[in-house]
Amino acid sequence: MVVGECWPTMDLLRSEPMQLVQLIIPIELAHRSITYLGELGQFQFKDLNAEKSPFQRTYAAQMKRCGEMARKLRFFREQMSKAGLFPSTKSVTSDDIDFDNLEVKLGELEAELIEMNANDEKLQETYNELLEYKLVMQKAGEFFSSAQGRAAAQQRELEAHHSGEGSIDSPLLLEQEMITDPLKQVKLGFVSGLVPREKSMAFERILFRATRGNVFLKQSVVEDSVTDPVSGEKVEKNVFVVFYSGERAKNKILKICDAFGANHYPFTEDLGKQFQAITDVSGRLSELKTTIDVGQVHRSNLLRTIGYQFERWNFLVKKEKSIYHTLNMLSIDVTKKCLVAEGWCPVSATNQIQNALQWATADTNSQIGTIIQVLQAKESPPTYFRTNKFTCAFQEIVDAYGVAKYQEANPGVYTVVTFPFLFAVMFGDWGHGICLLLATLYFIIMEKKFSFQKLGDIVEMTFGGRYVIMMMALFSIYTGLIYNEFFSVPFELFGPSAYDCSDLSCRDASTTGLIKVRATYPFGVDPKWHGTRSELPFLNSLKMKMSILLGVAQMNLGIVLSYFNAKFFGNDVNIRHQFVPQMIFLNSLFGYLSLLIIVKWCTGSKADLYHVMIYMFLSPTDDLGENQLFFGQKFLQIVLLLLALVAVPWMLFPKPFLLKKQHEERHQGQSYGRLDSTDDPLEMELHDPHGHDEFEFSEVFVHQLIHTIEFVLGAVSNTASYLRLWALSLAHSELSSVFFDKVLLLAWGFNNVIILIIGIIVFICATVGVLLVMETLSAFLHALRLHWVEFQNKFYEGDGYKFCPFSFALLSEEDE
Repeated sequence: MVVGECWPTMDLLRSEPMQLVQLIIPIELAHRSITYLGELGQFQFKDLNAEKSPFQRTYAAQMKRCGEMARKLRFFREQMSKAGLFPSTKSVTSDDIDFDNLEVKLGELEAELIEMNANDEKLQETYNELLEYKLVMQKAGEFFSSAQGRAAAQQRELEAHHSGEGSIDSPLLLEQEMITDPLKQVKLGFVSGLVPREKSMAFERILFRATRGNVFLKQSVVEDSVTDPVSGEKVEKNVFVVFYSGERAKNKILKICDAFGANHYPFTEDLGKQFQAITDVSGRLSELKTTIDVGQVHRSNLLRTIGYQFERWNFLVKKEKSIYHTLNMLSIDVTKKCLVAEGWCPVSATNQIQNALQWATADTNSQIGTIIQVLQAKESPPTYFRTNKFTCAFQEIVDAYGVAKYQEANPGVYTVVTFPFLFAVMFGDWGHGICLLLATLYFIIMEKKFSFQKLGDIVEMTFGGRYVIMMMALFSIYTGLIYNEFFSVPFELFGPSAYDCSDLSCRDASTTGLIKVRATYPFGVDPKWHGTRSELPFLNSLKMKMSILLGVAQMNLGIVLSYFNAKFFGNDVNIRHQFVPQMIFLNSLFGYLSLLIIVKWCTGSKADLYHVMIYMFLSPTDDLGENQLFFGQKFLQIVLLLLALVAVPWMLFPKPFLLKKQHEERHQGQSYGRLDSTDDPLEMELHDPHGHDEFEFSEVFVHQLIHTIEFVLGAVSNTASYLRLWALSLAHSELSSVFFDKVLLLAWGFNNVIILIIGIIVFICATVGVLLVMETLSAFLHALRLHWVEFQNKFYEGDGYKFCPFSFALLSEEDE
């Protein structure tokens, strides 16, 4: 691991110096120049044609071509996805393809693929129709064969009945039947087909009502699902045969079949013809199946060939589209046959940009090169921090709150240390920290593999913040060693405890019988303090007071950074006048409280700090008694109280009058102007005779009053907010202790292997689910709030905008 590549540098403290550059590019050099700048990725173009619609811009036709090619590529991706194929991520060694040739090739491939799809759809539709026809003939043939069998049996039975049991009436009836004219018998027609099973009951009811019961319906269930020829989806269907009488009834039946999506097929009563038809259909199905399989193989080969080159083609189309999109942002000078571009670039990248444009000129053999000139910027430049894979995630935490203004102090530098440390104060357990570290090390070791894979939203978020989680885990191990907690269990890692029981009276978790028998425990909390009633006041006191110290220190850092922002970078001239009163007010109260905490720790005093701070306001002249920690404390408290009271009007009154004075001095010199130019944006603002509105003293005074009240109340509320470090730490420790005592130890006490295994499983699930997931997320969010609200609001405005250079490396798969 190279230190310069993985650890934050001073480049992260302030955004890089930026400059506004104008490029005058000959038209014949435009495409190649933009290409080289895109490969360099250090130039952010300004849109000089913002008033024009996309269709009015110079390269609208080229953008349309790129959009059409992107549509064809999306079509190829959809077809590959349906076929279960994926574009190859491996680079294919082949000759570079020209953009115009690629357009022709994509058109030919699309036409070929569409034709293959159309043929395949027709073949599939015909195959599914024949398959349904075969099912109808099989099922309906069973209807007719069974009906004919029953009719023949009845005829034989009737003949046997007449011959064996003759009577006086029998010849008359038989003679009547024999003289009946066969031509006068009613001939029934029938319609056969398939109907979706879910609609079969409604189909039967509608048929009965429409024909007034003058039909006979017979249905048979098809065991397997059938592919519908129209929709192409698998549907459960029934074979039906509807017998009717009359042409009018037939028309009604056919209309009802169409309404219910029932496919009807012709059918013959002749058994011989049925067998022949089934044989012919089976032969055609076999031929169609072979044809469809050959077409599918050919289509798969075509899609596989496209997949080998898809990523390369897709990147080329995106690249060309981004180039023409950038060219549309340039203004064109028709008379001079050149394009004019304006944009931001880092000062350090000037030579690289010049070299890239010179290479573009050499490649095109142009006699005229690109002209570069630096412009005087009126607007604020974009913010650009050079980050690496370690600092990138910390910078994104800050940017989620707001992007720093140009040259504003970047909280990302401090966040690298303070964020994981504040998290660890709440998550202090070196057992849980080791689990978190092992999970993070897996992502770090496998980062090359995971970087090129599509991960889920949660996994991808975890992978992106792997170095943040690693720092959180390392700091959690450190604070866990200080708290001496390993899954809530204390260990004598650095030596034996300094305390021991003098008799049996201290076994019930009382401090009465504990005596100091050896040197103080060298690092962290003494293990003897765990599991005793003394743990509650000691650890609570340690964590609570440490939270206050950390909060006051971080808020002081925020005020100091606001002063440096104003003094050295001119972000706000008038913040300088607020620095001293703000520091006095904050440290006269909470800085003094921090001093008392440290003194009490060093001296071992039993003074009540709550009483000291409360009566500092209520009765500042009273004697402190046993709460006095050092000589002169009473006098110091009175002085600090007076300073805090003086700091409030100090924050309120001077700033409005100073602003009024500056405004009057500025406007008194409006009739004079400076001949020399200045690069200082602050001095340009002070000497600009235009753009200043009328000064409203009352409005400025009310605005400053609001800021003063916000700071005074915020100093109290923000300090109290840091107590969440103590609260979350206590909750984490107590939850861990409950899981260990009430699950693991309780299961161990039953002396049963099955109960012990169940207890271990429950303990592991509770530890992972609650402590390593939910508690990690909770501590992360609270650390985030402490940075965004309590720390950054002291100095960080975050109303800038990011430097977004034109770069081919930033082209993502979602950009179309």
